[in-house]
Amino acid sequence: MIALIDYGAGNVRSVHKALVTVGAEVTVTQDPAVVLDSDKVVLPGVGAFSDCMRSLERLGLIPSIYDAVARGKPFLGICVGMQVLFDEGTERGTHAGLGLLPGRVVKFAFPSKVRLKVPHTGWNQIEATQDTILLADLPDGAWAYFNHGYYCQAKTEHTLAVTDYGGPCPCLVGKDNIFGIQFHPEKSQQTGLHILRNFING
Repeated sequence: MIALIDYGAGNVRSVHKALVTVGAEVTVTQDPAVVLDSDKVVLPGVGAFSDCMRSLERLGLIPSIYDAVARGKPFLGICVGMQVLFDEGTERGTHAGLGLLPGRVVKFAFPSKVRLKVPHTGWNQIEATQDTILLADLPDGAWAYFNHGYYCQAKTEHTLAVTDYGGPCPCLVGKDNIFGIQFHPEKSQQTGLHILRNFING
């Protein structure tokens, strides 16, 4: 059973539909006990880093997230759900994250001669930097849908795939049973469904 965390601001409905499409049994929940009783956990996200963290704290979900990870349950954060896995985010001030992965989340900043829009919105290719179950049987250069103005400064050893947006940008991270996806798999058609299926079956 997959616990899909609903903290009140994520794109829960579309992620739920995508997970069901790939064969998952999903419970949408704000209940810490359900998170702990699940086999795997998914934290979707849209909006601001600080809002996500405040909502998780208000609902009492942060201890259950730590416990689930400590018990070895596979945990997947999507978009802002990936960003809050890190130590801190810098959107609307500096805010503490879950600290499950070392690193900061910072805004894209390009020299004036680099004509790239912020936020990074639209389709871009993903390139694996390490072997990972999430990308099994998926060719390099697969296209995925992005929508983010901030990116994760992940360590090299935790960066599983990158996309090129003014340089290589981590778009898939992982450590042990913890995974994060910066793009939206639920909006990335067959590529996204393939990755979610790998998470479910891995």
